[in-house]
Amino acid sequence: MSDCNVKEDLNANIGPKKNRSVDMDDGQGDKAELAEQSLLNKLIHRSLVINQNQVEVMQADPSSPLFSVKTFEELRLKPELLEGVYSMGFNRPSRIQESALPLMLAQPLQNLIAQSQSGTGKTAAFCLAMLSHVNPANQWTQCLCVAPTYELALQTGQVIEQMGKFCPDVKLAYAVRGTKAVRGSRLQEHIVVGTPGTVLDWCTKYKMIDPKKISIFVLDEADVMINMQGHRDQSIRIHRRLSEDCQMLLFSATFEDSVLQFAKRVVPDPNIIKLKREEETLDTIKQFYVVCSGKEDKFNSLCNLYGCLTIAQTVIFCHTRKMASWLAASLTTEGHQVALLSGEMMVDQRAAVIERFRNGKEKVLVSTNVCSRGIDVAQVTLVVNFDLPVNMKGDADNETYLHRIGRSGRFGKRGFAVNMVDSEEDMVVLKQIEEHFGRKITKLDTSELEQMEMLLK
Repeated sequence: MSDCNVKEDLNANIGPKKNRSVDMDDGQGDKAELAEQSLLNKLIHRSLVINQNQVEVMQADPSSPLFSVKTFEELRLKPELLEGVYSMGFNRPSRIQESALPLMLAQPLQNLIAQSQSGTGKTAAFCLAMLSHVNPANQWTQCLCVAPTYELALQTGQVIEQMGKFCPDVKLAYAVRGTKAVRGSRLQEHIVVGTPGTVLDWCTKYKMIDPKKISIFVLDEADVMINMQGHRDQSIRIHRRLSEDCQMLLFSATFEDSVLQFAKRVVPDPNIIKLKREEETLDTIKQFYVVCSGKEDKFNSLCNLYGCLTIAQTVIFCHTRKMASWLAASLTTEGHQVALLSGEMMVDQRAAVIERFRNGKEKVLVSTNVCSRGIDVAQVTLVVNFDLPVNMKGDADNETYLHRIGRSGRFGKRGFAVNMVDSEEDMVVLKQIEEHFGRKITKLDTSELEQMEMLLK
């Protein structure tokens, strides 16, 4: 497996430039853009996550037999592809791969819309489908994969390169910024991965790709795609140039109305696969609040709390980068091993911090909202909301609260969530959270060690 000569130092800058989110001091907090969050999830989920969710399959033709596989051998892959799959550490198909791969590899070709989070194996699945369908004897582009950003396209391409490393006759090209385009020169690479604008140019302006010869078209990260200006329309323009018998595969982390409407325009008569989300439960998480009188008092309460608990690892959430930096420095001064995570860091830097925390090299992770979703670290016992999560209006952000405290109590284990309250406004937010989830949050006095020990047992 080799890539084409238009690839120019794609590894030089994997991380996007600095986050363009709201400044850390304007009170609006720190958020990661959708594309950056998606890339972060790809980087930290190098292997399959433990996922017990059931798969829901809705077939375009309900009368057609529904197949699923428990081993990769059942797919009857080419030996060199099977070797590539095993070399990547995949021992058996993930939940979504069990149902998706038979559909993607079936003859005649079938269209598919799949909802799947990072770490569930969906990228490997559609890369395997593209590699399986390529005929190396045909020296033209047969498979086209579109991702919303340069970095996400690069990640997909690297999976194809790894999985196809025992397929030297299959060639890959990257249709991204910085690659040379020669007008009228037909690509001989079998698979092209790129961003919508560049792919559209290669199909129309430069005519390097004949869209009518594309047999598989993959739209990855559809929810990110439709939120990026211009990408939605560019993707639809590419789709319109494809043949009617081209296989359409669309993947998205969410199934919001905007995504479904977009999918309906791009994928005719699709099979649909969804991971049934397990309701994030609060049953295994004990929730408390501590009344404080400012950030110094919050810090002292945190130190008392930490000294009382036998804690494996802790995640502490702050609203702004400035507060997170101050808290991390203060905890380090007290002798704690602390990692800091915020939106001003490049994505690959964030991924490295999370990996160190996952491996236990730091016991405390201080973070802004960039870390509130998707990080499954089984050793996390305590989550502290140093600042309560609020929306633009100052009301409780219940969804963020759930994602934050859900970092503890993972995989059915017991966890603790402690909320720092230092104003009347905070108390109003806390009451809104109680009402929303229908649960009482217990008051905790961190100066009373015996009380804490009883409550936190």
